[in-house]
Amino acid sequence: MTQKHSRHSRHGPPAREIADTMPTPERSNHGIVERLERTISDSSGRPARPYRFVDTLAVMERRGSITAGMRQAGEDFRDCFAVAQLDPLRAFDLSRPKIGSRSGFRPVEEPGSRIENARRRVWRATLAVGGLGSAGGSCVWHVIGWQQSLKEWALEQGWNGRRVSQEAASGILIASLGTLEAHFAVDA
Repeated sequence: MTQKHSRHSRHGPPAREIADTMPTPERSNHGIVERLERTISDSSGRPARPYRFVDTLAVMERRGSITAGMRQAGEDFRDCFAVAQLDPLRAFDLSRPKIGSRSGFRPVEEPGSRIENARRRVWRATLAVGGLGSAGGSCVWHVIGWQQSLKEWALEQGWNGRRVSQEAASGILIASLGTLEAHFAVDA
């Protein structure tokens, strides 16, 4: 075994081989993926240019359907939604730090107030776009919060369980993002 081969097996493939790796066809079936513009460090600290998922907000901003402020409002809503732990399916987070005590293990920091504050912020934003029973509220909850595709929401969920056309769904999302932008400007 040559030294070059043993170094290759110990540290993984050379950077040029990593750079040529494409996402699997199965991954591409779940939406647009693109390569990052600049390199970042991979989990081993080596430079890499990975692929990333291009979400609905990024696509709409690129097309000119929404402004940067509307995209930011959508991302703020999504971030609050994640902190609020409102996604439909969650697994227990084993990575949370624990400390020992006589009664067993307990979390280092109780997340209750942070989660509750995020839930209040999500609820106020949802009410600002008309509440969960409205087209706008349902759209931001499912498309931005749960990260369903706009097409999925239009065909499966829609407004009050009624299908809506993709054009109407797009208009609902655009109007809701405009309202969220105004709401977050006041709520900040």
